[in-house]
Amino acid sequence: MSNHCCASGSGASALNDPRWRRILWIALLINAAMFAVEIVAGVAADSRALQADALDFLGDAANYAISLGVAGMALAWRARAAMFKAVTMLAFGLWVLGSALWGFLAGTAPHAETMGLIGALALAANVAVALMLYRYRTGDANMRSVWICSRNDAIGNLAVLGAALGVFGTGQSWPDLLVATIMATLAIWGSVEVYRQARRELTVGHTTA
Repeated sequence: MSNHCCASGSGASALNDPRWRRILWIALLINAAMFAVEIVAGVAADSRALQADALDFLGDAANYAISLGVAGMALAWRARAAMFKAVTMLAFGLWVLGSALWGFLAGTAPHAETMGLIGALALAANVAVALMLYRYRTGDANMRSVWICSRNDAIGNLAVLGAALGVFGTGQSWPDLLVATIMATLAIWGSVEVYRQARRELTVGHTTA
């Protein structure tokens, strides 16, 4: 996938778009609420995938808050914010991988019904956010990082629903742990995409400063 168009005019015009800011506020509130719901349900159901998804919601809420803070700043500052978010995405991915490894060694089968119910609610929330952000997917690295997070979240929620079916059918924990590993891989790959584009934009920002 080429990212040459990601700093195009559509991204520049969106920076001062009140609709963009309004969408970020809505996304921030949705993600903060879903973090609270999912972390409680994940612990209660003993689901690593739900707990990982809950932390992802928390990270996204912080992501949207950072995006709101830098939306009107120069390209170099927006690129620095995107690089910071790439590092947090990477840290999330590595934490989830570690959690999944621990689960393979010591975990018990989670509660499949709770996984399915909360997973469906999380999917609805992330699809709603992703649809709102779709028109901004070709903006600068900061905008693109928001879109990538939302896209990955929706994919991850589908995987959580699949894990719930797997746990229900087998009575074992491995589907839950497998999905947690997939979510970690998505976060790590997304962080690489965002970091690469942010470095290019930071170079441009220094050159034009």
